[in-house]
Amino acid sequence: IYPRVEDNTKTFADLFEKLDANKDGKVDVSELKTGLAAMGFSMGKGEAQKIFASGDTDKDEGLDFEEFSKYLKEHEKKLRLTFKSLDKNQDGSIDAREIQQSFKDLGLNLTDRDAEKILHSIDADGTMTVDWNEWREHFLFNPADDLQEIIRYWKHSTVLDIGDSLTIPDEFTEEEKTTGIWWKQLFAGGMAGAVSRTGTAPLDRMKVFMQVHSSKSNKISLVDGFKQMIKEGGVASLWRGNGVNVIKIAPETAIKFMAYEQYKKLLAKDGGKIQSHERFMAGSLAGATAQTAIYPMEVMKTRLTLRKTGQYSGMFDCAKKILKKEGVKAFYKGYVPNILGIIPYAGIDLAVYETLKNAWLSRYAKDTANPGILVLLGCGTISSTCGQLASYPLALVRTRMQAQASMEGSEQVSMSKLVKKIMQKEGFFGLYRGILPNFMKVIPAVSISYVVYEYMRSGLGISK
Repeated sequence: IYPRVEDNTKTFADLFEKLDANKDGKVDVSELKTGLAAMGFSMGKGEAQKIFASGDTDKDEGLDFEEFSKYLKEHEKKLRLTFKSLDKNQDGSIDAREIQQSFKDLGLNLTDRDAEKILHSIDADGTMTVDWNEWREHFLFNPADDLQEIIRYWKHSTVLDIGDSLTIPDEFTEEEKTTGIWWKQLFAGGMAGAVSRTGTAPLDRMKVFMQVHSSKSNKISLVDGFKQMIKEGGVASLWRGNGVNVIKIAPETAIKFMAYEQYKKLLAKDGGKIQSHERFMAGSLAGATAQTAIYPMEVMKTRLTLRKTGQYSGMFDCAKKILKKEGVKAFYKGYVPNILGIIPYAGIDLAVYETLKNAWLSRYAKDTANPGILVLLGCGTISSTCGQLASYPLALVRTRMQAQASMEGSEQVSMSKLVKKIMQKEGFFGLYRGILPNFMKVIPAVSISYVVYEYMRSGLGISK
């Protein structure tokens, strides 16, 4: 059923001739790109480069025929293995069932329609099954040579740091864990978060201010708010609280990642494969664990953000003063609404992302399942914005509770009393104070974190 690789030398020679536009016996990156595009292979940015990098063994900036056919033979062998592993019943063709099964093995549930769509994008003769030739044609010039890479296109890209760290942690393949790519990716993500939080810190401070101080009787507009802040502490005061906000990324990411791996092991049943609802559970539990561990830093962030000039000289001073004045209990003020906020946030984020992803696939995924970075960022941004909308009242209550003792003359009340109080005084929208600066920072935060992440990744030498 499977044709032998060795018989292809002649086809490779024809192909090489077609691609070698200037007939110098070598194919360079631009010839590879143009030639393949002309033959109807659509290529993303960097894909030709990837083929080139793995094929050009003598590093002379060109693939000669030997390198070219060697790359294709190697690549074909890998594709053959993937094909065989997908072809569960060994009948020499892959059907939608088998695609679904393979995705399931990787912990992803595909609907029948999704599986058919993927099949359809590879299936050239319309039989609704993919034979080895179609598979080979489709992926020969796609550097993705294993199923995990092909699926990785559509993994929820968790590069997006919008300042709220309630998202479900990233999945790493076994290969990524053994090669140490995982820590590089976590590091790149952490750096991206640090830069994007610093870049949007003034809007974040404004949000916290409005959540705590804005009310019907004391309306704060964006412009007035910023004017007040600058008047009170100069331009630098717009970045108050940013230090802790950036420092807490590291412990939080690390704890979340490790807890996630452990929870997955606990929850996974038969043979260690994990279903999507179990992954959601594990992710939420890991989020809750990390939040519990670093929660005192959250309280300090709120206090430092709201501080007046000269109130605290720095992080440690702030911690000392809170301990002395209010005791250890103060470091867990607002903990309940915070943990409660994780479920609606992560759940809605995931559901909206899946819905958008499926809508995109059903409409546009004709020739490729790769949506391109803009669509992915768009889906991610919209889904996390929806998640924020749902959990925002809880975040507002949390911030108020964290700030309570630092505001003169405000009584300490429980969560339910606080919600009642806000509803009575302000109505429902009182629970959404500060949502404007919050949404204003989403797009800059996403853009900054994506750009920094890409730079960090190429700097650390990870190509996905």
